[in-house]
Amino acid sequence: MKGLANGLPTNATQYSFPKNVCQKSSLRCWQTHQASSSPVQRRYASSKPHRPRTAIFFPGQGVQRVGMLTPWLEAFPATAKPAVEEIDHLLGYNLSKIIEEGPNSILTATGNAQPAIMASSLLILRILERDFGFKTTERVDVTLGHSLGEFAALVAGGFVVFEDSLYLVRKRAELMAECSQRAVEEHGGEYGMVAIVTEPDHLTSLIEAIHEFLGFHSAGSKSESAQDVPPIQQVSIANINSKNQIVLSGNIERIKTLLTHVRQFGGHDPRAVRLKSDSPFHSPLMKPAGAAMKKLLDGKSRAKGRENEDIVSFPGKIECISNVSARPFQSKEDLKDLWARQCVETVRWWDSIKYLDQEQHVRRWIGIGPGKVGRNLVGKEVGMRGRDAVKGGGVWGISDPKEVEEVLRALEDTEMMKDEE
Repeated sequence: MKGLANGLPTNATQYSFPKNVCQKSSLRCWQTHQASSSPVQRRYASSKPHRPRTAIFFPGQGVQRVGMLTPWLEAFPATAKPAVEEIDHLLGYNLSKIIEEGPNSILTATGNAQPAIMASSLLILRILERDFGFKTTERVDVTLGHSLGEFAALVAGGFVVFEDSLYLVRKRAELMAECSQRAVEEHGGEYGMVAIVTEPDHLTSLIEAIHEFLGFHSAGSKSESAQDVPPIQQVSIANINSKNQIVLSGNIERIKTLLTHVRQFGGHDPRAVRLKSDSPFHSPLMKPAGAAMKKLLDGKSRAKGRENEDIVSFPGKIECISNVSARPFQSKEDLKDLWARQCVETVRWWDSIKYLDQEQHVRRWIGIGPGKVGRNLVGKEVGMRGRDAVKGGGVWGISDPKEVEEVLRALEDTEMMKDEE
């Protein structure tokens, strides 16, 4: 699985999709490929001028699921099996067995969930490139990832190679887990994340009410006053995901108290959903992890043949959007700074999507990786689900082999569609 270890995207050697792709698998959906008289990859590998601007995006923590790689291993063993073996080798333990067999409590642990999700996402992209001839650098204009997904986005964009990103995400997960454990040992309490869903026209006032309760007022900020209070009292806005959803991070009892206050005195009655996370990401509790990440990003690559090169490359091959600034990374130092700060600061996902949709006129959005949360958030903001002939694009996702044919055909069908503007 040499190509994956050396980084994505790669323009892999093109070959015809094997005629016996469906043998010993449940991929009846691929039978439609065999009806074509030309190799599958030739349909999707070419790029055309004047196509709609296209983004690929990757999911964050919480989408992990036991068995999530099994369909890909069954459908594309020649690509997936060596990739999975290489992931286990690079990590130094059998992550693939945890993904395949669980239990869920072990997979959900931060140290396993984060590398599992990132590696799974990039494995899917690798299959698109190798088995379908999808040329990422020619077909995609911008990459982005939700929180943890930023690691996969930076690999896809050519800013860091896969081996280094896997090492970084593993170290970051360990550091974050240590931050959480330290808070529990020193201060007690339970820590995690809670999604808050409200009416779209109530979001701004809800954020203001939360900031008032916490004692600071700049939207999305992590003020000094918030960082100075004991962990047992800390709550932060970790994500602003859409026009009606944010995520709170910190001490769970403190979050419950905040919600009671908001409902009693703020005139809001938002729905609260506990997320599958054992750590309060994007909060001041993660400051030691952010500082350690900054040092790691100043180091050299661990990938074979790149030992004397910086771990971060700039510029990349495809533009990438920062979670912290909601804008493209501007330089190598900017990338390292924002990537490290992402451990502590608010993920501005909604602002990122609005920027790409309204200012950069991205019209085609492809979610790659486990789960469907990302595509739902994007689709809600840009007002598209699947193909949209009026807007000249669409929002799609690839989390299962059965979705590949539909998405790649939709990209081909919208290749020459004109932007509504």
